[in-house]
Amino acid sequence: MIIAVLIRRAERTVVGIDVGGARKGFHAVALVEGTCRDRFQTCSVRELVRWVRSDIGAQVVAVDSICCWRLGKSVRAAERELMEQGIRCFLTPTRREAMHNATGYYEWMLRGMRLFRDLAKTHPLCNAGTSVGRRCSFETFPHAITWHLRGGDADATRKRLQRLALLRAHGVCVAELTNMDWIDAALCALAADIFAAGHRMRFYGDQRTGHIVVPAGETDIRD
Repeated sequence: MIIAVLIRRAERTVVGIDVGGARKGFHAVALVEGTCRDRFQTCSVRELVRWVRSDIGAQVVAVDSICCWRLGKSVRAAERELMEQGIRCFLTPTRREAMHNATGYYEWMLRGMRLFRDLAKTHPLCNAGTSVGRRCSFETFPHAITWHLRGGDADATRKRLQRLALLRAHGVCVAELTNMDWIDAALCALAADIFAAGHRMRFYGDQRTGHIVVPAGETDIRD
């Protein structure tokens, strides 16, 4: 599904967030009119939400983490649609599987879900019916962002180079993006900024199991 949204230019402050486990924590990048305003790193969901709401006053928040668990045995619709498009992605477990995983592998997903839950009071999940100009958050995926903005050319072995090139091409300063966590946070912020600027977006999935939202590429627009 492809839709376009528009947020008044004066309000176009956005945040992108890369989600890690308890030790690595969250990396967040704020853009104002496409220009880097601030960065923030924390292991605390509460501190991050306060930064997003009070310090930055973000209109749109894009998060590289799941917003919904898988229900039963079926793959989430968003992930199935991504794979049908040729975009490889992780498969979301059920909440029970994540909670009882002995290795702790899904800890970052649990933290991402808590982040979406706490953001929901002021930044509810967006969907095709989200009203223009309202604060919102959405799940996004850096590999899919790259795939769409590069016309289907996203190479995981060259992700650092490709993602930095995309950010530069959109006028985002990359000097302080010293690792992949900061790069991916900035790429999520770019997706949020493209959304807020009124450009077309691709919504993978459905409301029941959650959308993954990325900028629509030239091929999508032509179609």
